[in-house]
Amino acid sequence: MSLPEHAEHGHGHESAIKTPKQLLITVVLAFLIPISVIILLVNLVGSSIRTGYGSDTQTEESIAKRIQPVAGFKLVDANAPKVFKTGEEVFKSTCSACHSTGVAGAPKFGDKDSWAPFIKQGFDDLVKNAIHGIGGMPPKGGNSSLDDFEVARAVAYMTNHSGADFPEPKEPAGDKADAKPTAAASTAAPSVAAAATKAPAAADTKAEAKPEEAAAAKTDAKADSQPAAKTADASAGNTVGEKLYKSVCITCHSVGVAGAPKFGDKESWAPFVKTGLDTMLKKAISGVGAMPPRGGSQATDEELKAAIQYMVDAAK
Repeated sequence: MSLPEHAEHGHGHESAIKTPKQLLITVVLAFLIPISVIILLVNLVGSSIRTGYGSDTQTEESIAKRIQPVAGFKLVDANAPKVFKTGEEVFKSTCSACHSTGVAGAPKFGDKDSWAPFIKQGFDDLVKNAIHGIGGMPPKGGNSSLDDFEVARAVAYMTNHSGADFPEPKEPAGDKADAKPTAAASTAAPSVAAAATKAPAAADTKAEAKPEEAAAAKTDAKADSQPAAKTADASAGNTVGEKLYKSVCITCHSVGVAGAPKFGDKESWAPFVKTGLDTMLKKAISGVGAMPPRGGSQATDEELKAAIQYMVDAAK
């Protein structure tokens, strides 16, 4: 038996919403879905990188960061009192190259057992050895710019973190270089000046008496100065590399500690130069052999590269 035609037609157009609950859900979703889409679009636009006018690139902080100089500098008054580095600063800039890893038998920082025999010698002997050098350690750890007081501070810092209890060294009272000359010095000045005046005349007389010897001596002096002049020309302008070498690398490379190629020694540098600058830089960054990563410093890749180039140029 078949249904009436009008019944079949009404069933085909029947609504999906049959109950009040379904109607309520439909109304709520009709509001929530568009609102959610709008929120997602706003977040997407807000979190994207914006450039140009109206973005964060125009803030004072962003502008200052973009125009800041590549290399920092600080104006220092030459007549101002010297500001001494702390023991920690000296350790990080100079001593850490060897004492952070125990290179060439150097007592390792924080290792009480390795420091114990040295601490027994007493603070004064430790400072004396640090200033004048001992074993594989060059004077002042290779950093000749350090003041004796700064070296003493570094010794106290390392030993006190390795089982000692030495008091902090007292800062020098002041620089006595500006003291007024004594009467004896003032009296002696004229005679010194007179001797200096007579010296050129005597030299001229000697040169006129033996022109051939003077010419030969001048030629020899010129020949002896050529290697030094060549080295100076090769490293001229590389102030960044020179600064890092003198503050960090010099500790080991000045004397060839633990197999480090010695500064200026062409033969010891030859095998490393053959590998190329990029390879040497990679090993300096990650550390190789007894050398800790970055030589135990906080130098950047560019600074390390400049220091390597400075040492390579000096060994040509």
